[in-house]
Amino acid sequence: MPATLAAETLQAFVSAKRRFHLGDFRPNAVEGGRFSEAVLRILEWQTTGGYTPLADPKFKADTVITRLGQLPAGSFPESVRLHLPRAVRVVYDIRNKRNTAHLSDGIDPSMQDASIVIAVLDWILAELVRLYHSVSAAEAQQIIEALVRREVPMIQEFDGKPRILKTLGHADHMLVLLYWWGDRPLSRKLLNSWLPVNMRKNPSRVLRALHDDYLITLADDAAHITQLGLRSVEERRLIEPL
Repeated sequence: MPATLAAETLQAFVSAKRRFHLGDFRPNAVEGGRFSEAVLRILEWQTTGGYTPLADPKFKADTVITRLGQLPAGSFPESVRLHLPRAVRVVYDIRNKRNTAHLSDGIDPSMQDASIVIAVLDWILAELVRLYHSVSAAEAQQIIEALVRREVPMIQEFDGKPRILKTLGHADHMLVLLYWWGDRPLSRKLLNSWLPVNMRKNPSRVLRALHDDYLITLADDAAHITQLGLRSVEERRLIEPL
C-alpha cells in the first residue's frame, strides 16, 4: 500500500495505544479518528486505485463506508467491503455520538469507551497485516499474534526488551513476561535475557517449579504459559501497576 498511508496508520495506532496505557482515557486522546481515516483511505486506494489526500477537508468517512458496502459481492474480500468499514464505524460512533456531558446516569464512560476503541484498533491493524502482508504467511501470523497479544500496562520496551516496572518475585516476574508474550512458546534463552541480572541465576529451577504447578509447560528448550498460568496472573492482579 502507499507508504504515506501505512505510516499515518501506524503513527495514529501507536499514539492512541500510548495514551491508553498511560491512563489517559479522554475521548480526544484515545478516539481512533485519525487511525480510522487512514484505514478508510487504504480501502479507498484498494478499491479505486487512488485515495483522498490526507489533508483534504472534503474527505467524508460516511461516504466511503457506504460506497464500500455497496460494492458487488466477490469484487473484493469481505473484509474490505464489510468487516473493516463496519469496525471503523464502531470507532466513529463512539467518538461522535457518545456525548459524555449529556449522559443522565452520572457515570463517566471514558475508560469503557477507550477500551473498546483500542480493542477494535488492534483487530483492524491485524486484519490489514493479514490482507496486505508482503512477507511469508508464517511471518504475517507472528506479526498478528504480536499485535493482539495481551496488554500489560506496567511493561515498557527498551531497545526491544520488555522491562517490568514493578517489583515482583522471581517466579512471578517470569510468569508475567510469559503472559505478556502470549499463547506461544518463548525461548528460555530469550526469556532469561529479559530478566534483571540478579534473577539470571538458576532460571531452570524456577521454570521447573512453575511447570510442576501447571502454570507453564516446558518443551524443546522453550516455555509456554498455560491457561492456568494466565488465570493466575489475572486473578492475583500481577499485571496491574502499583
